[in-house]
Amino acid sequence: MNFSIFEERLSKIKNLSLPGEASHFKMAPEERIQELLQDKFKRKNPRKAAVMALFYPNAANETKILCILRKTYKGVHSNQVAFPGGKAEIEDKDIMETALRETHEEVGVHPNDVRVISEITKVYIPPSNFEVQPFIGLYSKPKPFVIQESEVAALLEISLVDFLQDRNVVSKKLSTSYASEIEVPAFKLNDYIVWGATAMMMSEIKDLLKQVL
Repeated sequence: MNFSIFEERLSKIKNLSLPGEASHFKMAPEERIQELLQDKFKRKNPRKAAVMALFYPNAANETKILCILRKTYKGVHSNQVAFPGGKAEIEDKDIMETALRETHEEVGVHPNDVRVISEITKVYIPPSNFEVQPFIGLYSKPKPFVIQESEVAALLEISLVDFLQDRNVVSKKLSTSYASEIEVPAFKLNDYIVWGATAMMMSEIKDLLKQVL
């Protein structure tokens, strides 16, 4: 989709009700849904984090959405596709600043160049005890991305058209932090499998976009 048209229509998202868990649960295995429903009443002091779903034009003015492939490390989210972002720090004045700061650190996008359109529904991640606040942002005049090599293995510049295609929602058998060889709903984008919390966030973004595009 032409970015100028996308940019104009995206602002309408602010007037929509967030679908929240109705969207999230489309991309969560049954085991995780039950875990989330149980933990809703017993989670304590989750760590805070924020991510940015960043939309921008390529050289042909086609709309893209940016994801990153995290480096392999000893942790729950090793080698997974994610939105740029990370944990809140004491110096952050609010959670939106966390998302902007982390996006700057991980992919080199300056906060002043991002127009934050809306926050969407938080996602709680039981294995790491993080509560993640996603934001939707526009990066209308992109500059070359600069990755944080200690954190980011690769960039995924995903076509909006591909993202919105229902055929790119698949089911994959994966081993997770809570089960081995289970069927997991996922997005297949740029030949990568996107699942877990990021897929849940993407599901809500997709449902919102389909209402305004």
